[in-house]
Amino acid sequence: MKKDKVYPPVASQKVAFIGLGTMGSPMAGHLALAGHDVCVYNRTTEKAQRWVDTFGGRMALTPAEAAQGALVVFACVGNDDDLRSVVLGDHGAFRGMSAGTFFVDHTTASASVARELSAKAREQGIQFVDAPVSGGQSGAENGCLTVMCGGDDTAFERVKPVMTAYADATTYFGASGSGQLAKMVNQICIAGCVQGLAEAVAFGKNAGLDMAKVIDALSSGAASSWQMINRGKTMDQGKFDFGFAVDWMRKDLGIVKDEAKRNGSEIPVTTLVDEYYEEIQRAGGGRLDTSSLIIRLNS
Repeated sequence: MKKDKVYPPVASQKVAFIGLGTMGSPMAGHLALAGHDVCVYNRTTEKAQRWVDTFGGRMALTPAEAAQGALVVFACVGNDDDLRSVVLGDHGAFRGMSAGTFFVDHTTASASVARELSAKAREQGIQFVDAPVSGGQSGAENGCLTVMCGGDDTAFERVKPVMTAYADATTYFGASGSGQLAKMVNQICIAGCVQGLAEAVAFGKNAGLDMAKVIDALSSGAASSWQMINRGKTMDQGKFDFGFAVDWMRKDLGIVKDEAKRNGSEIPVTTLVDEYYEEIQRAGGGRLDTSSLIIRLNS
């Protein structure tokens, strides 16, 4: 966690956070450090207890229990099915929420599940905001994520100040599902960028260049990118035991490909890069950072 983060002055709210994984745990932590009253739920109870031991607050044994009395309920889980499981049913978060409250979903999921759950939320007078994030583990830990939001604009404005605890940028894109669609655009850009960087680093190494020096030079020019600045040198060093895992990226690119089929988009580069990630998965590299694409070029 970033120790020197300055939290904007925001009135303390009673909130819940569901899902304490690599992203959710530090995000919930920032909410607590910003002064909010946080109740957490995680499928593994021991992880929720460790979070409480670190940040204070309270833990619940079901999503419904965590959501009771909360103005805003946040979730960050694995996929569409995980999201439905923590939202719906007798023990789901919606069962513990009351009219006039807000559900903010930070899961990278499909636009269709966002629309589905938004419709169910409206039946109970709950406002649903789909709000996937970008910035990876380091962004979550440092409280500087980018959040892409869809849903009702008034709901977005209501929850935006609370999200400043862990976000540097929050943007509203339109109706339910728009946040997820914006995240898909983000992942398309990343897939092509990481592959291009991998090819460049491998090419430079084969040419006998000092790639650390090359990356320093290029990082202030037109070829610069977040990936170059943060992953170029680690690619050169063959370090991949950190960051956004290949398994997660393949899940996200699967969502992208499904949506591309639905809306008629051509994504040949993204499709090819997904195949490259599948090769890395089959070789046992599913938990490596996405920058591990270069492994294919070095073999």
